[in-house]
Amino acid sequence: MSNMDKIGRTKLPCSAGWRLLHMKGDLFTCPSTDALAHCISEDCRMGAGVALLFKKKFCGVEELLTQEKQPGQCAVLKRSSRFVYYLVTKKKYYQKPTYDILRKSLVSMREHCLANGVNSISMPRIGCGLDKLKWENVSPIITDVFQDTNISITVYTI
Repeated sequence: MSNMDKIGRTKLPCSAGWRLLHMKGDLFTCPSTDALAHCISEDCRMGAGVALLFKKKFCGVEELLTQEKQPGQCAVLKRSSRFVYYLVTKKKYYQKPTYDILRKSLVSMREHCLANGVNSISMPRIGCGLDKLKWENVSPIITDVFQDTNISITVYTI
């Protein structure tokens, strides 16, 4: 029996209704019902990588800055019926995040999801692009934070 579903997503073991799926393709082609998530710095520079794409697509830098979120927290924009999550994982754009701060940001996002009925999130391999975290360390953190929820997470890679 294959670990791939009909559209090429890898299914990982689940508990309590949660799922972590992997999809090859463009993150922005995910279902419009999915929330989106990615990592940023507290200064909201978003000048490169996937963060720049989020900045161009969803704007809202001033709205994010007024939320005054610190590393380990999650800023949120609402666009149409979708939440866009900005995991604040470092103070300045040129710094690198830690796994501990990423975990705290994910917990903050989870709490917002649970409070607002979000049950599906699409994201890139968070923290693993320009921030240089290792996916083999990030993936278990995501599992640990979300495994006791009914939130489905789809991770997109190109």
